[in-house]
Amino acid sequence: MKETNKKTFSLKSFLLRTLTDPVLWYTVLIMISLMYHFRNRDKDDKEGYILALGCGAVTLVVGWLLFRIFDFIQKRHLIGFFAYMATVGAFGLAVRQTLVWGQENYPITWMLWFLTPQDSVEYNFWYSITFFLLFLIFMASVIYYFTRVRYRIFMNFLIFIIPFVIYGKEYEKMPTLLIILLAVGYILLMVYYRQLRDSEDTEFVERRKSWKPIAVYAVIFAAVAALFPKPYIEADRTTLETLINADVLTDKLVNMLNVFRSTTGGQRFRSNLRNITIYEVKSEDDFHLKMATFSTYDYADDTWSSGDLDLYYVKKTEELPLEIAAPMGLADAFLKAARWDEGYAEKYGLTKYVEDGLEAPEVRTATFYTVIGSGGLSYNNDTAPVPQNAVSLTRCSKRDELATLTGGTVVGVNSEFSNSDSFEFQYVPDTFFFNETNKEFVEQLEKYDYTELLEDTENVLFRNKFSSAENEAISNYVETDHRYYDDYLVDLLDYGNNQRIKQLADELTKDAESDYDKARILESYFYENGYNYDLGYVKSKGENAEDFIFETKTGVCYEYATSMVLLARAAGIPARYCEGYNMTQRERGYWNPNTNHIVTTKDAHGFPQLYIRGYGWMDFEPTVTDSVTETKSNVSATNMLTRAGLIILAGALLVLLAVLLYGPLSHKFFVKRAAKMAPADVVKSIMHRICRLYDIEDVNTSAEAAALVRERTGTIISETSVLFDRAAYGGEALSESEKYRALSEYIAAYAALRESKKRRGITNRQIS
Repeated sequence: MKETNKKTFSLKSFLLRTLTDPVLWYTVLIMISLMYHFRNRDKDDKEGYILALGCGAVTLVVGWLLFRIFDFIQKRHLIGFFAYMATVGAFGLAVRQTLVWGQENYPITWMLWFLTPQDSVEYNFWYSITFFLLFLIFMASVIYYFTRVRYRIFMNFLIFIIPFVIYGKEYEKMPTLLIILLAVGYILLMVYYRQLRDSEDTEFVERRKSWKPIAVYAVIFAAVAALFPKPYIEADRTTLETLINADVLTDKLVNMLNVFRSTTGGQRFRSNLRNITIYEVKSEDDFHLKMATFSTYDYADDTWSSGDLDLYYVKKTEELPLEIAAPMGLADAFLKAARWDEGYAEKYGLTKYVEDGLEAPEVRTATFYTVIGSGGLSYNNDTAPVPQNAVSLTRCSKRDELATLTGGTVVGVNSEFSNSDSFEFQYVPDTFFFNETNKEFVEQLEKYDYTELLEDTENVLFRNKFSSAENEAISNYVETDHRYYDDYLVDLLDYGNNQRIKQLADELTKDAESDYDKARILESYFYENGYNYDLGYVKSKGENAEDFIFETKTGVCYEYATSMVLLARAAGIPARYCEGYNMTQRERGYWNPNTNHIVTTKDAHGFPQLYIRGYGWMDFEPTVTDSVTETKSNVSATNMLTRAGLIILAGALLVLLAVLLYGPLSHKFFVKRAAKMAPADVVKSIMHRICRLYDIEDVNTSAEAAALVRERTGTIISETSVLFDRAAYGGEALSESEKYRALSEYIAAYAALRESKKRRGITNRQIS
């Protein structure tokens, strides 16, 4: 029933109707979910929510405008088509501009950025906006079309899973709240926009009458889906994933970005990469694999870069073995020089070691098979996986010139190693300093001027250099260190003159008697002073090693290794930062069953190397965790869903309670408020409230409404009907007594309706 048949445009009503459009809000929800994924991962998660909600607000405004264009298209097809194409063109120009801004000083294209896991690339705001613009016009168009124009539940389902695919391709957990809202929003939208027609078997119910059961169903669905126990399944997805071309492409991009380069900020150690096997190894021991070294640290950017001391060629050859170091480090050379030259032995106090010698660690063999190519992926690298304490490379499937660099890495001179190359290294376990005589020998050499010691040793060894291949190799080790030791004292003792780090290093090592003792003290410092290993920790802008050491004490291997290098330099020990892998997974290989270790992308690791005078370069491990693995959250996704389910259920119960109490409370409030209202306004409100309570449509006249009320509950509201016509259509002013007579009829109609519902409920229970 309407008070007038004349339809007037109401801006308030139009805005309220269009801005509360469920299709529009579902589009907003989809875009919020997508944009949270493309957040700045160098900042706190809360800033990701700010970006997502900001994009949601823009979607609400721009989406509303787009929906008005779509409404116009339905009325004016031809003109609307051109309007739509103009809109798409405007979006295209905006996308072009954001791409231009995004590509400024950024090394990769938008498509490569989009296909690459976001935690493996530097955040690019304008690329994120490009994605937003592209998906906004796409999502708004298809969601509108497949709900308002052509209802297609399957197409809407494909739209619904797009955010899950975006998150799933990078193994990122979508926030639980977004998962539940998307699922509930999808169900509500599909049910609300269903297209049914009356038939013998189906009765069409008005949408305004169906919202209650739909809402109840959605709440029950969300609560049960979240609360119902779910099994924990851990499956091997390798075969399935390698069958999906898009996934393989992503992996190729990931692997390309995972190659060790000349600069690093430790991003690969915080990335959410898939656990892809790179090497299968046969070895008796666990150890570090060195792929790259870095000499220069930048506090401002918190990055390392390689320098000349990392990249000079030491030896190039096509013939193997390729010598890397001696089994006892430089101690081998000093002992040989003492045996060959009595004066040298006396000068450096080594006479007592000449006869008894030192205890040499056992030389062992490790065989490496590059297997990432076996799964159909490409993984070329310009460095070989050099094991900790490597002695020599004895076999390599690559037939080309190889070289050792001053950083201790092995490279292909003219081409990279392929995804199927194999290597065999000789190495020694990290036991040299376990022997007290060995340790004492090195400490003895630290008492003298080290530059002079290297020069004297080189002179003694040179006289016997060419008598055997072994002697030549040992002489070359000393020659290399003698050549670059002065550079070590300049470049590899640079800690940025940071006084806080210097003060801490001096305090920690003040009682140490040797470089080795200092190194072990610095290494153990991180284990004993409350440092936390956390892959999920997001560093704030400008945060660096100093902040890690003194304030946050939270990070990954990159922070630990960087900090130990700087502390060692401040303590007077040349040190460099290294990246490679931590080989600790003892597992039989899939492609090479004779192996007993696997090395995966998850094993990427950063660690420090310190130059111990009398021995040479030595690996240390300050990272708190024994193995570099992703920390598991104490709250699983299932538990999060369960908690969310409890919250939904509690919220639903509160809403249900509010719905149950709304009727009686609203009735009492109206009766109380009516006493202060004008009589004509009260009568109009009474008639509208009765029609809502009795589900009487507004196409009925007041007399017809009174008849429907009497038919249903026997209540007579004929006087209210007459008073309504006088007030609404005649414009008459009514008296207080007339107001109270209408109010009395309303109270009677309300009470009769409640009693009718109670009787109907009892009858239904008796029938059932």
